[in-house]
Amino acid sequence: MAGGSSALGWRVRVAALAGLLAVPAMAHAGPLPLDPAREAAVAALIDSAKASPPALRVLLRGMPKGGDLHNHLAGAIYAENFLKWAAAKGFCVDASGLTVEPPPCPAERAIERFAGENEFGFDRLVDAMSTRGFQRGVGQNDVSGHTQFFRSFDRFFKIAGETAQMLTSVRRIAAGDNLSYLELDHNTAALSSVVRAAGDTPVSAADFGAQYASDAKAFAALIPQARAELDADEAASAKAMSCGAPAAEPGCKVAVHYLFQSLRALPPAQVYRSLILGFIMADADPRFVGVNIVMPEDAYLARRDYKLHMAMIRFLAAKYPKVRLTLHAGEVTLGQVPPEDLTDHIEQAVAVGAKRIGHGTGIAFEDQAEDTMSRMAKEGIAVEINLTSNAVILGVKGKDHPLNLYRAHGVPVVLSTDDQGVLRSDMTTEYVRAVHEQGLGYSALKTIARAGLHYSFVPGEALWADAAKLAPVAACVDLATPACGKYLAENEKARLQADLEQRFAQFETARLARERKVS
Repeated sequence: MAGGSSALGWRVRVAALAGLLAVPAMAHAGPLPLDPAREAAVAALIDSAKASPPALRVLLRGMPKGGDLHNHLAGAIYAENFLKWAAAKGFCVDASGLTVEPPPCPAERAIERFAGENEFGFDRLVDAMSTRGFQRGVGQNDVSGHTQFFRSFDRFFKIAGETAQMLTSVRRIAAGDNLSYLELDHNTAALSSVVRAAGDTPVSAADFGAQYASDAKAFAALIPQARAELDADEAASAKAMSCGAPAAEPGCKVAVHYLFQSLRALPPAQVYRSLILGFIMADADPRFVGVNIVMPEDAYLARRDYKLHMAMIRFLAAKYPKVRLTLHAGEVTLGQVPPEDLTDHIEQAVAVGAKRIGHGTGIAFEDQAEDTMSRMAKEGIAVEINLTSNAVILGVKGKDHPLNLYRAHGVPVVLSTDDQGVLRSDMTTEYVRAVHEQGLGYSALKTIARAGLHYSFVPGEALWADAAKLAPVAACVDLATPACGKYLAENEKARLQADLEQRFAQFETARLARERKVS
């Protein structure tokens, strides 16, 4: 999405919207037109802070950031939280000191006791369950960032089933980062439990129809169970944050939808089953707004079967044309994989119907890079940029990162966190890196924040008739009209976008008022 705020000729009137925006709620009254002069003044403040990442963070933390569209729920949790939840269930630190195990186990290895009596041992445990130590030089001669990152998941997956607490955690972090929306990669246990049972029987395109028919029939009864599981988790999370009560936490205002994450580094029959379940779930439950395909793209099976996986997706997408796709593609770089595995992964993902590309880091190595980027720009296929993730896992950062290459070709760009807990990051860090390492200014950051809602899979129509020019739909030229009120009530995406404009105005006004007071 391109363009600045100067073309917007309409006003936000919160009083007319207060009863309509359940999530989010607009709190301030009065018209708040977008003001190019005000935006330019804030841009100048950010430019003046570029030399100091801490000063930049202070400014950018309060900036509204739209949506985080690439956020794996399990990877978003900090190790300390996982360990707290494990301790409450009686888990213990295992003999290696690098992970945990369920009870019974020796009393001296109970997590609370271990943490209290062995400070450096607990530090080592947290480092093992994240990339914290690695990013500070610990073990960098022995293991790659890629290996440390993915190995972390094996070390905390035994306690990663605390979905309600995980949802609470990520919504609290998102609220602190001034995010409006999370599109979380998450699978329910009811569906995940049957994926591995598909075995390792070879699968070809000739088998797609028969296996789909068999699996769809066999697992139809799991869909209501999966929906009930998510109902319970969401209700427990809402209760923990007092949502709907006078003391509701800010995290309650962060809207959430889900992407079913199918698994690519498994035998073909298991990959196909996970895709089948993903398409069925996304078709059945409106909270699941799309399907993704995840796990290391450089894994042996993922590389060997990449074309087969795309064929699976193409087959299922034809059966479920309303299910939207965001696909991890191009999360590879030269030296990490052989050159032949860099030539066309993003191109293939776009060809099978991906509406967003996750990572896209390897675009410059693809044979048809310019044609692929031209298509993405023309069709509005956004790329989900994960700066911290790409730096830690792939070693791609600074001028070597393709963020500005995509922007130069008109490809819509969104910033996202990927796995903020494992990476010890958050969305504000991604924005700081975008300015400090990629040279983006405030106007570009606002475009990216708006893109995080515009290119989301949030249900409903958009606020913008022309997103590049920030021209609203006819019903909402004046947001105070009953026609616009009705439109916003019926379209969640438009509600979030209207709220984002309100947040921008509040942030800019407050920031400049603070500067005037200080000066």
